[in-house]
Amino acid sequence: MLRIKCPYCGTREHTEFTYGEDAKRILPDTDASLDVWNTYVFARHNVAGEHLEYWQHTLGCRAWLKVQRNTLTHTISWIGLPQDTPPQPEEECS
Repeated sequence: MLRIKCPYCGTREHTEFTYGEDAKRILPDTDASLDVWNTYVFARHNVAGEHLEYWQHTLGCRAWLKVQRNTLTHTISWIGLPQDTPPQPEEECS
């Protein structure tokens, strides 16, 4: 079971939250073609590994969160507010 740490309510079971969507997707312009909108709505990438997602604490404070989760292990490596950016991994020096 996933446990998500809400910045306002503390750590809670994932059943208190509702998945929103991929946090890296960019909404098309309102005057975009039907093909562009069709792709945005129906074409999804099945990411294996680290993935940035929006979740809402629907049975708690109702805040929206940005969660970085590994889709293979379900390990959560970072949680922030929608305007926050997860820290970038440090690059190795060669």
